[in-house]
Amino acid sequence: MPAVTVANPVVLPRITRPGLDATDRAPRTVVTAHKQMEGAGFEVRRPFPSADLRGADPFILLDHLGEVAYEPHEAKGAPWHPHRGFETVTYLLDGVFVHHDSHGGGGTIAEGDTQWMTAGSGVLHDELPSEELVINGGWFHGVQLWVNLPRSKKWVDPRYQDLRGSELTLLASDDGGSLVRLIAGELDGHSGPGWTHTPITYAHASLNPGARLSTPWPPDFTAMVYVLSGSGRVGHEGRPLREGQLAVLGNGEAITLIADDRQDNRTGVWEVLLLGGQPINERTVQYGPFVMNDEHEIMQAIQDFQAGRMGTVPAEHASPSRPGS
Repeated sequence: MPAVTVANPVVLPRITRPGLDATDRAPRTVVTAHKQMEGAGFEVRRPFPSADLRGADPFILLDHLGEVAYEPHEAKGAPWHPHRGFETVTYLLDGVFVHHDSHGGGGTIAEGDTQWMTAGSGVLHDELPSEELVINGGWFHGVQLWVNLPRSKKWVDPRYQDLRGSELTLLASDDGGSLVRLIAGELDGHSGPGWTHTPITYAHASLNPGARLSTPWPPDFTAMVYVLSGSGRVGHEGRPLREGQLAVLGNGEAITLIADDRQDNRTGVWEVLLLGGQPINERTVQYGPFVMNDEHEIMQAIQDFQAGRMGTVPAEHASPSRPGS
């Protein structure tokens, strides 16, 4: 099922429909995510960075994991690897992930939960499906978003935010036909629980067939809509948007989404991500898991990793015998 649900969305706080004088943000570009293998061998769909969309400031990367029904002993994750210079945000709709880091932290995130890791100056970590999911198989569906850090915050100490699904801010559209889960940032005066160094808004919306979601959006933020499942239209002109597609929206103060009357997917509703943020407008150089401002800092990150200055794998987690590693 799609993360956190409520039996009666009409009891939730309503998102105020923007006035007629609000400029709707029209789709400027629509890209289709390409598929590639990551980690220990699991498939992701990646709308950016790609040949069609190289930059999405303040975001670096968006990976769509699943939706997939794993057979027993088929689920895989991402064993120990480093990061520096940005934040990773892992949001699960289905399944269970277990994570550890080189500073002794870690935890478990399940349906509706979000793991927000600020890599900052550098950290090693792993993200693996739970032992139960590996042994028994089951549904898995999630998203990982990389949020860039400005030059002044590249060297902050690593930290985690483990956000439970029960902590998300739940909102309804003005007509009650859509459920919005606000993970981070602000939407129509409501705040999500996620705290980030870079101002962003990040939400997961479920629109019933034929439903319309209109929401204010910060005019100084970028705006994108990514479809997790189902189909619908975006903007007043009704640009079609289906699973695996991302729409980059133009300038304006509002976002309008309309779900198709029929949804041929597992949840029966149109599942979309709303995301955008304040552009950092700095030069960015990425080399795999390192995102810095120039080539010298990338070389330093590689050297620091090789020298163990980003930490070492704790002995109790260093064995490759763990499921999924």
